[in-house]
Amino acid sequence: MRAARRIEKLPPYLFAEIDRKVSEARSRGVDIISFGVGDPDLPSPPHVIEALQEAAADPVTHRYPSYIGMPEFRASIAGWYERRFGVTLDPDTEVQPLVGSKEGIFHLPVAFVDPGDVALIPDPGYPVYETGTILAHGEAVLMPLLPENSFKPDLDALSEEVLSKAKVLWLNYPSNPTAACVDKSYFDEVVAFCRSHDLLLAHDAAYTEITYDGYVAPSVLEAEGARDVAVEFHSLSKTYNMTGWRIGWVAGAPVAIEAIKRLKTNIDSGIFDAVQRAGIAAIDGPQDHLAECVDRYRHRRDLLCDGLKSMGVVVDPPKGSIYLWAPVPEGHTSESYTTFLLEECGIVVAPGTGYGPSGEGFIRFSLTLADDRLEEGVERLRRISS
Repeated sequence: MRAARRIEKLPPYLFAEIDRKVSEARSRGVDIISFGVGDPDLPSPPHVIEALQEAAADPVTHRYPSYIGMPEFRASIAGWYERRFGVTLDPDTEVQPLVGSKEGIFHLPVAFVDPGDVALIPDPGYPVYETGTILAHGEAVLMPLLPENSFKPDLDALSEEVLSKAKVLWLNYPSNPTAACVDKSYFDEVVAFCRSHDLLLAHDAAYTEITYDGYVAPSVLEAEGARDVAVEFHSLSKTYNMTGWRIGWVAGAPVAIEAIKRLKTNIDSGIFDAVQRAGIAAIDGPQDHLAECVDRYRHRRDLLCDGLKSMGVVVDPPKGSIYLWAPVPEGHTSESYTTFLLEECGIVVAPGTGYGPSGEGFIRFSLTLADDRLEEGVERLRRISS
């Protein structure tokens, strides 16, 4: 028996590999401190859990959900965009709920990329942008994100040959893994670029609500003309600590939303209505938890930055996301230093190359671990560097 060739083209998923290495180390009795996966350790808000419990007890929610999402949930998403970004969306034509934003990110190339078409992928970037393109039989062209360019792609470096075949351009700010941030003027420039080259701009906005030091992340849909050429993915995972709930959305250009809807009606049956009701409670309910979460992540960011600085590794404190993108010591590669940390002090980080070749020379720390474990991790790092 042989799997399809398209499966053979896929690399092992980075976080599945991290989980495997952690399990192996723990089986040997190693006390692991994991800075690897960006999975919030803080709980979902109580009122969201209560909404789920109440909805799950209602037999109405036990039947097939709507393929395109509950009208009330789509209206809540549109209302959030109005309040948060001043963007007015039609909940019927410009909003589509998703079984977590990863699902939509993976399926977007299926809806827009034909065999031989190009998708422009940030490098380093979330691996699913590329793997979705591979399974759509498209060509992933990597756009290097370099420190000297503030981890933004050099669009002028894209050749006319590549642009003539390109269908989709992916962005992600605040960024995973680099934690880079941009302002609205940058989105204005990229939207204009996509309009001039007939590209769909796909923005992964999972971290817009996790920002620090007065920075407020914009939505790409705020840019002039964006709703004609852009879609934006968002999720309740990081904003409301709901990674396990699998609920998110894509919003923006009606043509793109219609294509994604048509695809989804053929491959899934929608999100459990009780989870959608909980999503409404999250979006429309009290937001007190968010300031507390952001303050906790900021504290962890500062602890880790200070610890790395004491070891001679200077990292500018990022203004957004739940990650730190740090250079590896001289003489190490990303992979070798990741292995060294695991073997020498039981610390798990994500190698930069797991996000693309331009991630070489970096590792990613996640801030989603308890303060005491983070402090212990910093002490272990100090010990091996002394």
